[in-house]
Amino acid sequence: MTNMQVLIETNQSKLNNQIQSLAKQGEQVIILGKNDDFNRKILENKKVNMLILNEDLIQKDYMKQRNSGLNEILCKLATKNNITIAIELDKILKKTEIEKAKSLARLKQNITLCKRTKTNLIAISKQPKKLIQSLFLTLGASTQQAKKATEN
Repeated sequence: MTNMQVLIETNQSKLNNQIQSLAKQGEQVIILGKNDDFNRKILENKKVNMLILNEDLIQKDYMKQRNSGLNEILCKLATKNNITIAIELDKILKKTEIEKAKSLARLKQNITLCKRTKTNLIAISKQPKKLIQSLFLTLGASTQQAKKATEN
């Protein structure tokens, strides 16, 4: 696995063709997530290496849970197919205070889901590793999960 390229295609058939060609070349397949249906189709594909949860989507939360782009079924699919879930922390930091609070609540829910289902979760950020680990620990991650989040 040499090169990294994030795929942002919305057409499912074109995206599948791009995934096939990247997998044949031995490159990492990294996809920017969209809605729950799109994420499920991506997580069912064993050739995908990483799904980046999209913080730019405007999502309305449900009555009893946050609409964070993940649920327990999606996490189990990611674990089964060895797909890493990634979160872009720098996008969260650029939001307004209210939006930042909502994003952190969604992140907390995702950390809990990934911890329960043993799904790999990483943070993409320019912030220092210790700061990211502290944030993850504060939001309920285990020590091991917080260390893994900053490894790559």
